[in-house]
Amino acid sequence: MNIFEIIEQFENIISIPEIIICLAGLTLLTYWLLNTSLGINALSDSVPRRNNMPLYFPFIPFFIWYGIVSLATTVTGWLLPDLSDWPPFLLSQESRGAFRDNLILCIGAIPTIAVIIFLVRTSFARGLKGFGLNVKTIHRDFFAAVVNLLSIWPLMVAAVFVTIFLGRLILGPDFNLDPHEELKTIAEYSQLSLRVLIIITAVVIAPVLEEMLFRGLFQTVIRSFLEIRNGAWLAILISSGLFAMAHENAGHRPALFMLGLCLGYSYEKSGSLLRPIFIHCLFNAIVITSVLLASA
Repeated sequence: MNIFEIIEQFENIISIPEIIICLAGLTLLTYWLLNTSLGINALSDSVPRRNNMPLYFPFIPFFIWYGIVSLATTVTGWLLPDLSDWPPFLLSQESRGAFRDNLILCIGAIPTIAVIIFLVRTSFARGLKGFGLNVKTIHRDFFAAVVNLLSIWPLMVAAVFVTIFLGRLILGPDFNLDPHEELKTIAEYSQLSLRVLIIITAVVIAPVLEEMLFRGLFQTVIRSFLEIRNGAWLAILISSGLFAMAHENAGHRPALFMLGLCLGYSYEKSGSLLRPIFIHCLFNAIVITSVLLASA
């Protein structure tokens, strides 16, 4: 298969509405680049969030979360090895397993978020407000989140195309990106209880926890330890890399890295953690909605 044959296959991947969305996003992105000297001056007025966190602090909730999830998964595997009777409203073994896994993620997130809030209250100047959680900015942050997500959308689409292009060029014409496990589950099983739990996990729990962790803690502490000019951008790059690597599907990491850049920039520019949380929620909601519509 030559390069031109690979390019022709992309005609079936993107639709007309998606092209319009990408063009709108590209217009916003171009406007931003022209007005910030290609992004060089975009964060010139951004200052580090005052805190006294040591470098290892973000790893505490990170390992607590993974520890709780791993332990709970192991324990439930011992107590309910075949999940034949739990939960009774799900029909198949696979759907019961998916329900259990998402329930564990939700339950495990609660103490992790509590630990983060405790660390923030003891380590950040002005506590939660200094962390970027202020209900008074919700309306402003939500509108900005829509604009920011639209602006980065063309780069995420481009990252997906490049990943598929290189994969097919190197590995052959059958290469394709595997969908996220949650997306495969929500498309395959129609049980309302399972779908609602996956939506809660993906659209609410995961964005809140991941933004508090990767942007709020990791990005903040990295920037605090960088005594260089434009340290904000380097902190954003590092935290975006950590965010992408934390996801298991390697083929999705380039696009997630692009999303991470948008999330990190919105946090540094606004000083509000609500903005990247809204961007993350909107992104996951859009992806899930498109999968549900395609499987209907």
